[in-house]
Order: sequence, then structure tokens, then C-alpha cells
Amino acid sequence: QVQLVESGGGLVQAGGSLRLSCTASGSIFSGNAMGWYRQAPGKQRELVATITPGGTTAYREAVKGRFTASRDNAKNLMILQMDNLKPEDTAVYYCNALSERLIKGWGQGTQVTVSS
Repeated sequence: QVQLVESGGGLVQAGGSLRLSCTASGSIFSGNAMGWYRQAPGKQRELVATITPGGTTAYREAVKGRFTASRDNAKNLMILQMDNLKPEDTAVYYCNALSERLIKGWGQGTQVTVSS
């Protein structure tokens, strides 16, 4: 059974920072590229950042230079450092595998709310 637990969200003012964490079961994390996703109210879930097992990252254009993804493979842990947050970053954030064939379910996510 896949287990994904996201934490670290909260309410911040624009320009503030948050640090999200994700712990994932080994079956989905070990040796696989992982992603951070978000879903804003009334919108489709979108991919925000990706990170390979070796630590190579990629970001959607809207968050480049503001978000930094990292992972600790020994702990099955992912981190998303979010700086200079904007109101449009408001969403529920999730972690999961990057490959659709590995996605068996979703965690509860963590709410990020950025006030203007």
C-alpha cells in the first residue's frame, strides 16, 4: 500500500516562505523520480517540481527561482522549499511519483494559503 504524507503548509503573507515535507513509502520512492503537485480550487492538479533519484530538479515556469526541491533517499523524504510566495501559489500541495504508472493513490496533501 502506498503511503504519502505531506506536511508543512500554512497561511503566509505574500513574499513569505514555507517548507513542505513529504514522506513516502519505499515502493514508490526508491529509485523513482518524484514530483510535487498542487491543486488550486476549481482547477486541475498541476505538476510543480520534479526530482530524480540523483537530485536533478525541474520546475514549472511560474515557480522557477522561488521553489527548491530536494530529497533524502535514505529517509524516503522530499522537501519543497518555497520562497517569495505569491497569492497564485495558494493550493493544496501533494507529492507523488512522476510516472503515472506508479501513481496508485494520493495523500491528504497540505494546504498552502498566501495572502496578498
